[in-house]
Amino acid sequence: MARLSSATATSAGGIVYRYQDSIPQLVLGRRKRERDAHTWTLPKGTPNPGETLEQTALREVCEETGLTVRIISPLDAIKYTFVQRGTRIHKTVHYFMMEPTGGALEGHDHEFEEVRWISFDEAANLLSFDTERSLVGLAATRLPDRAN
Repeated sequence: MARLSSATATSAGGIVYRYQDSIPQLVLGRRKRERDAHTWTLPKGTPNPGETLEQTALREVCEETGLTVRIISPLDAIKYTFVQRGTRIHKTVHYFMMEPTGGALEGHDHEFEEVRWISFDEAANLLSFDTERSLVGLAATRLPDRAN
Protein backbone atom coordinates (compact mmCIF):
# COMPACT_ATOMS: atom_id res chain seq x y z
CA MET A 1 0.00 0.00 0.00
CA ALA A 2 1.36 3.42 -0.95
CA ARG A 3 2.07 5.92 1.80
CA LEU A 4 0.20 9.18 1.76
CA SER A 5 2.14 12.36 1.22
CA SER A 6 1.75 15.05 3.88
CA ALA A 7 1.09 18.77 3.71
CA THR A 8 0.16 21.58 6.08
CA ALA A 9 -2.59 24.15 5.67
CA THR A 10 -3.59 27.27 7.58
CA SER A 11 -6.93 29.07 7.74
CA ALA A 12 -8.47 31.84 9.83
CA GLY A 13 -11.99 32.63 10.88
CA GLY A 14 -14.16 33.98 13.61
CA ILE A 15 -16.83 33.53 16.17
CA VAL A 16 -19.16 36.44 15.49
CA TYR A 17 -21.37 37.19 18.47
CA ARG A 18 -24.24 39.48 19.39
CA TYR A 19 -26.85 39.73 22.12
CA GLN A 20 -30.52 39.21 21.27
CA ASP A 21 -32.84 39.93 24.23
CA SER A 22 -29.81 39.52 26.57
CA ILE A 23 -29.04 36.06 25.12
CA PRO A 24 -25.63 35.70 23.43
CA GLN A 25 -25.76 34.32 19.89
CA LEU A 26 -23.18 33.38 17.27
CA VAL A 27 -23.24 32.85 13.50
CA LEU A 28 -23.02 29.36 11.98
CA GLY A 29 -23.20 28.21 8.39
CA ARG A 30 -24.39 25.02 6.76
CA ARG A 31 -22.25 23.49 4.00
CA LYS A 32 -23.31 20.74 1.62
CA ARG A 33 -21.05 17.69 1.60
CA GLU A 34 -21.06 14.48 -0.42
CA ARG A 35 -24.48 13.22 -1.39
CA ASP A 36 -27.10 14.26 1.18
CA ALA A 37 -24.74 15.15 4.01
CA HIS A 38 -24.17 18.63 5.36
CA THR A 39 -22.14 20.19 8.15
CA TRP A 40 -22.77 23.14 10.44
CA THR A 41 -19.57 25.04 10.99
CA LEU A 42 -17.93 28.34 11.87
CA PRO A 43 -16.91 30.71 9.07
CA LYS A 44 -13.25 30.37 8.06
CA GLY A 45 -11.01 30.30 5.02
CA THR A 46 -7.58 30.29 3.46
CA PRO A 47 -5.29 33.32 3.36
CA ASN A 48 -4.66 35.10 0.10
CA PRO A 49 -0.96 35.77 -0.65
CA GLY A 50 0.37 38.47 1.67
CA GLU A 51 -2.64 38.50 4.01
CA THR A 52 -2.25 38.37 7.78
CA LEU A 53 -4.37 35.93 9.76
CA GLU A 54 -6.47 38.87 10.95
CA GLN A 55 -7.07 40.11 7.39
CA THR A 56 -7.99 36.59 6.29
CA ALA A 57 -10.43 36.15 9.17
CA LEU A 58 -12.14 39.49 8.47
CA ARG A 59 -12.44 38.81 4.73
CA GLU A 60 -13.60 35.20 5.04
CA VAL A 61 -16.18 35.94 7.72
CA CYS A 62 -17.57 38.78 5.60
CA GLU A 63 -17.72 36.62 2.46
CA GLU A 64 -19.23 33.57 4.14
CA THR A 65 -21.73 35.33 6.41
CA GLY A 66 -22.56 38.60 4.62
CA LEU A 67 -21.62 40.53 7.78
CA THR A 68 -18.93 43.14 8.15
CA VAL A 69 -17.16 42.52 11.43
CA ARG A 70 -14.41 43.77 13.67
CA ILE A 71 -12.02 41.67 15.71
CA ILE A 72 -12.42 41.97 19.47
CA SER A 73 -9.60 39.59 20.44
CA PRO A 74 -7.72 36.49 19.33
CA LEU A 75 -9.40 33.32 20.57
CA ASP A 76 -7.53 30.10 19.91
CA ALA A 77 -6.50 27.75 17.14
CA ILE A 78 -7.81 24.29 16.40
CA LYS A 79 -5.84 21.56 14.66
CA TYR A 80 -7.04 18.55 12.74
CA THR A 81 -5.93 16.15 10.03
CA PHE A 82 -7.80 14.95 6.96
CA VAL A 83 -7.02 13.19 3.69
CA GLN A 84 -7.72 14.88 0.37
CA ARG A 85 -6.75 13.48 -3.03
CA GLY A 86 -4.13 11.13 -1.59
CA THR A 87 -2.52 13.72 0.70
CA ARG A 88 -2.76 13.81 4.50
CA ILE A 89 -3.28 17.47 5.42
CA HIS A 90 -2.44 18.80 8.88
CA LYS A 91 -4.56 21.91 9.23
CA THR A 92 -4.48 24.75 11.78
CA VAL A 93 -7.36 27.22 11.92
CA HIS A 94 -6.86 30.44 13.90
CA TYR A 95 -10.03 31.99 15.32
CA PHE A 96 -10.90 35.45 16.59
CA MET A 97 -13.77 36.80 18.67
CA MET A 98 -15.68 39.24 16.46
CA GLU A 99 -18.70 41.47 16.55
CA PRO A 100 -20.79 42.61 13.59
CA THR A 101 -20.57 46.21 12.40
CA GLY A 102 -22.91 45.94 9.40
CA GLY A 103 -24.09 43.77 6.55
CA ALA A 104 -26.78 41.09 6.57
CA LEU A 105 -26.81 37.29 6.58
CA GLU A 106 -28.70 37.34 3.28
CA GLY A 107 -25.48 38.59 1.65
CA HIS A 108 -23.50 35.41 2.34
CA ASP A 109 -21.63 33.78 -0.53
CA HIS A 110 -22.12 30.35 -2.15
CA GLU A 111 -19.83 28.49 0.28
CA PHE A 112 -22.66 28.20 2.81
CA GLU A 113 -26.14 27.08 1.82
CA GLU A 114 -27.60 28.69 4.93
CA VAL A 115 -26.28 31.10 7.57
CA ARG A 116 -28.04 31.79 10.84
CA TRP A 117 -27.75 33.26 14.31
CA ILE A 118 -28.01 30.63 17.05
CA SER A 119 -27.61 30.75 20.82
CA PHE A 120 -24.34 29.51 22.28
CA ASP A 121 -26.33 26.81 24.12
CA GLU A 122 -27.87 25.52 20.88
CA ALA A 123 -24.53 25.54 19.05
CA ALA A 124 -23.27 22.49 20.95
CA ASN A 125 -26.05 20.39 19.40
CA LEU A 126 -25.82 21.87 15.91
CA LEU A 127 -22.06 22.12 15.24
CA SER A 128 -20.71 19.13 13.34
CA PHE A 129 -17.17 19.00 14.74
CA ASP A 130 -15.96 18.43 18.32
CA THR A 131 -13.08 20.88 17.87
CA GLU A 132 -15.50 23.68 17.01
CA ARG A 133 -17.87 22.74 19.85
CA SER A 134 -14.96 23.06 22.29
CA LEU A 135 -13.92 26.38 20.76
CA VAL A 136 -17.46 27.78 21.08
CA GLY A 137 -17.45 26.66 24.72
CA LEU A 138 -14.26 28.64 25.27
CA ALA A 139 -15.70 31.65 23.44
CA ALA A 140 -18.77 31.58 25.71
CA THR A 141 -16.47 32.13 28.71
CA ARG A 142 -14.95 35.20 27.04
CA LEU A 143 -18.18 37.05 26.24
CA PRO A 144 -18.85 40.36 27.97
CA ASP A 145 -21.51 40.06 30.68
CA ARG A 146 -24.05 42.03 28.68
CA ALA A 147 -24.47 43.81 25.37
CA ASN A 148 -22.55 47.06 25.03
